[in-house]
Amino acid sequence: MKIIPLSESVSLKRSIDQGTEEQRQSVINIISNVKSEGDEALKRFTEQFDGVSLDDFRVTEEETKEAYSKVDEETIAIIREARDNIQDFHARQEQQSWMTTKDDGTILGQKVTPLDSVGVYVPGGRAAYPSTILMNVVPAQVAGVQRIVMVSPPQKDGSLNPVVLVTAAELGVKEIYKTGGAQAVAALAYGTETIAPVDKIVGPGNIFVAIAKQLVFGTVDIDMIAGPSEIVVLADRSAKPSYIAADLLSQAEHDPMSSAVLVTTCETIAKEVASEVENQLTSLPKREIAQASVENFGAIYVANGLSEAIEAVNELAPEHLEVMIEEAWAHLGKIRHAGAIFIGEHSSEPVGDYFAGPNHVLPTNGTARFSSPLNVEDFTKKSSIISYSKAALQDNGEKIAAFARLEGLEAHARAVEQRMEDQDGES
Repeated sequence: MKIIPLSESVSLKRSIDQGTEEQRQSVINIISNVKSEGDEALKRFTEQFDGVSLDDFRVTEEETKEAYSKVDEETIAIIREARDNIQDFHARQEQQSWMTTKDDGTILGQKVTPLDSVGVYVPGGRAAYPSTILMNVVPAQVAGVQRIVMVSPPQKDGSLNPVVLVTAAELGVKEIYKTGGAQAVAALAYGTETIAPVDKIVGPGNIFVAIAKQLVFGTVDIDMIAGPSEIVVLADRSAKPSYIAADLLSQAEHDPMSSAVLVTTCETIAKEVASEVENQLTSLPKREIAQASVENFGAIYVANGLSEAIEAVNELAPEHLEVMIEEAWAHLGKIRHAGAIFIGEHSSEPVGDYFAGPNHVLPTNGTARFSSPLNVEDFTKKSSIISYSKAALQDNGEKIAAFARLEGLEAHARAVEQRMEDQDGES
């Protein structure tokens, strides 16, 4: 890994893949076909892109029962414990409706309402991502969403991965469809004969899924368009180089575009971590991917002091930040921008990915400067409540009408003045 003095600029920002014009036009065509043809288009695209011919997309109870027979009890126990941890954490995020009453009788408030329905996209094919299901379904359930729909591309035999089905079943998700890609996003947004539309679509996917989510936004809400994974480790001389290297590689193995960065106050640590990364790479199954990530988007920055190092971290605004410094808690308040903050040498990033409880759907590419992890609030909406009393209108009506006329809206002013005149007549 490159060792760079921190006097040089730092950045995690990469040009996020927005897709080619050809890919965009392909997605536009897919969405248009699903809107006009419904299930027939889904069947056609599933056969074209997944190589599977399906008459019925919905997963049956028999398929779920069969999935349980293929997943060992130890795996199921781990899934359940992870689910419980995630539920416990997100339950603390619940927001309540509230009301306040003023002396003049005015009642103001905010009503918090869960979304009616949410669609969860789970990548499929050769891989299984039970953690994606947990992190997207649990906060929706805690929020009170009544209808949660899961879609995932089928395997070559027309089934879904057993671990995926078991995880969904452990969460109580019953509406599951074997369809993926842009066509699944379109089905969730606009509906087909089989799949009723939802209000929000969450979950990761390939470039075609990402483009489709962008295009349907406005008809439905979406979570985010996430970029490649990122990790920044903030370390001083007390940190263990082998731990740092392992954690940097844990993100580098995701994607050649992933970013793994160390910001340290100790040049000795910098050199030892660089050596450790090279050593650990030799035995990594996904060595080629991790190597490309480290070479193209990895760096070790050496700061003159902790203040300079923390300033660099805030500039980077990483998706994942590990803090391996002495008295880490004393410096937590200085860290302003990070999706998830892991404190202490035992808090490796994968702890948060799978098991601890906080959500692993995090802002990337510097967007942690203004956005947050996926959370319960993302699955609710808020309505303002305004109940003006007669006394309040009498006291403030002239000012409201004046404000309306300031903006050239006479009808607004008269709507208030009519009520004031009626009140004058009553008196």
